[in-house]
Amino acid sequence: MIADISIKPVQEGDYHELSLMVGALLDEIMAVIDEKVFTFDQKETEARSRELVARGKYWIFIARESATGGSVGFVSLYESYALYAEGAYGTLPELYVRPQWRSQSVGNMLLQTVNAFGREKGWNRIEVTTPPLPEFERTLRFYEANGFSITGGKKLKRDVTP
Repeated sequence: MIADISIKPVQEGDYHELSLMVGALLDEIMAVIDEKVFTFDQKETEARSRELVARGKYWIFIARESATGGSVGFVSLYESYALYAEGAYGTLPELYVRPQWRSQSVGNMLLQTVNAFGREKGWNRIEVTTPPLPEFERTLRFYEANGFSITGGKKLKRDVTP
């Protein structure tokens, strides 16, 4: 049985719980790949998310179990721009559903919220990157089942240091 879930934009009282879910997401990724690739500070993450949302640079939606009000997941978005994308589009950097709530349509509901929000913003697309590792094949299949398609390439990063 699927629980009654509500999804709403992050509110002032949500940031602490959100930061804990971000930490859980990063811990889970690092456990899967057996490498410490993220540094995480809960208080800094809480403050950073509050600031980015307040500045209108970042949008976060929280999924809650309606009966208890407990948070069960979240998704975040920001606006990107590219000539190849015909202007503005959405980038989805984080989607997390607590393990006990997976396979209960919470992730699908979060992505439906993302699609509706993207339409409101006038975006032509939403992009997401998953690690190109066999350990994340289930994640890749989840996104494909929700209408995403592989576009090729690999995500690269470089730290900007003085």
